Amino acid sequence: MRVAFVSLATVHHRDTETNRRLQTICELLEEAGHDVHVFCAQFWDGEHDTFEREDVTYHGLVGEPDARSAFALRLPTALAGAKPDIVHASANPPGQVVAASVGATLARAPMVLEWYGDGGVRNDRWRRWAAGRADRIHVPSELVATWLRELGVGEDALETVPNPIDLERVRSVEPDDRVDVVYARRLDEGANLESLLLGLAELRDRDWSATVVGDGPERERYEQLASDLRIDDRITFAGDCSLEERIAAYRGAHVFAQTAEHCVFPTEMLWALASGCVGIVEYHADSSAHELVEGWDRGFRTTSEDELADAIVAAGDLEYREYDDRFAAYDRSEILDRYLVGYRTLQESSGLF
Repeated sequence: MRVAFVSLATVHHRDTETNRRLQTICELLEEAGHDVHVFCAQFWDGEHDTFEREDVTYHGLVGEPDARSAFALRLPTALAGAKPDIVHASANPPGQVVAASVGATLARAPMVLEWYGDGGVRNDRWRRWAAGRADRIHVPSELVATWLRELGVGEDALETVPNPIDLERVRSVEPDDRVDVVYARRLDEGANLESLLLGLAELRDRDWSATVVGDGPERERYEQLASDLRIDDRITFAGDCSLEERIAAYRGAHVFAQTAEHCVFPTEMLWALASGCVGIVEYHADSSAHELVEGWDRGFRTTSEDELADAIVAAGDLEYREYDDRFAAYDRSEILDRYLVGYRTLQESSGLF
């Protein structure tokens, strides 16, 4: 199957959640032997308009991601010439969705819109119009689906497809030293690590250890807070770690705590839960993390530092695990299959299969 992705900026331009999501889908399809093309701004040196990287063909329609008008103008003809079976476009910027829709019509291909939602979903005329152009809209969580329904998108047009993880990779990594609690995220203004630190401070009279994975501009402030709370001797700030190092930490930990205020899909938490961690989520209106633990006997949803501390204590009564097969549906192979089934269903319903 030939799939044409449309994303003015890619992960090779900007390392954002949206761009990483689209890159992951490209990799899944390429690894399965499909013909993957990405229409984007050029990120490589030289005069040539196309670039091969890891068996994905990139088409540079403009020289830089700021050239939105020129990209939208050239995209329809470029898509029609590529003759894709599916056009799969990123929702941001919305102007490219309009051009991608025209190109998909010229190519006689269905169009899927990938609406990840990091940064929220603004309710404006362009986005409402873009939302109505796709045959199908993929979102990572029910949280983002709710935002799109508020734009007027019908339930039948939406499909929730989570970020994938690699369960074979989880099983292949040796567990790190045992700790009671692990937290992982970039330590910026949205990390809200103080909720966990305050909760742990409530448990000073108990024996526990914790690891904080991640770095960022707020790290020094959080380290100072741990010191002020007199719990710094029990917390290891590990800084940035590779995926293998993070999986090892999760397999060695008993609890993974998610307290960030904004999260359209908790990918790190999913890696941790598959690695056997008990999940504790502090509920926030702009976070979907609670969706992973709802109705699960190894998951807790909290709304305050006191409740978080109580959940850590209660989690101590649950068995320690190094792997949990409950999350098999999130494996890369399963998510790939969901995309392929969706593509073929659209082709059949359009009479193009």
